Amino acid sequence: MIGVYKRSKFLAEQEAISAARVGQHVMILNPTTPIGAGDRKPTPTGRIVVDFLNGKFPAYVDTGLNLVDVAEVARMHVIALDRGTPGERYILGGENLTLKQILDRMSAITGLPSPKYKVPHAVAMAFAFFDETITGKLRGKEPRATVEAVRMGRKFMFASSAKAERELGFRVLPIYNAMRAAIEWFVADGYAPPFTKVPQ
Repeated sequence: MIGVYKRSKFLAEQEAISAARVGQHVMILNPTTPIGAGDRKPTPTGRIVVDFLNGKFPAYVDTGLNLVDVAEVARMHVIALDRGTPGERYILGGENLTLKQILDRMSAITGLPSPKYKVPHAVAMAFAFFDETITGKLRGKEPRATVEAVRMGRKFMFASSAKAERELGFRVLPIYNAMRAAIEWFVADGYAPPFTKVPQ
């Protein structure tokens, strides 16, 4: 697993499984990459949206994510208490999309240009190393790219939510509405300037 964050999530999950084995009422829900309104930090997913809206996405790498509507993830946390089987894991996902497809969809919503140039992972890794060193360590600011994120980007993080659909009634929703809600929220909350195109 790449990075201490991923490892910490795995170890926490093992503790939850152990608790279920000794009788605790524990279900494990694994959201993929949530997107929607209210992403205050923002999360890494939200950072993609914010950078795109601010024209800070000049190129892209060949990677893929599974985007899920955060509202549907929240709904399932309540439903799983009644419908879920203790000790079981359920992946809560949405659409499998390449990074380029994600950027193109945001372009269609906002009218902002989608980047045209694909950058090799080696180039992205060099930029991330530079950004972590200069921006992160020397200037004390949050880098736009990290070595860990670029390493993860080598994998297409696609997923299936068939089990959650079958056993919990989870709905795999088109991501357009959640993406539009995220964009509108970031603009309204001052993370990015308004765009001229009115979302359809």
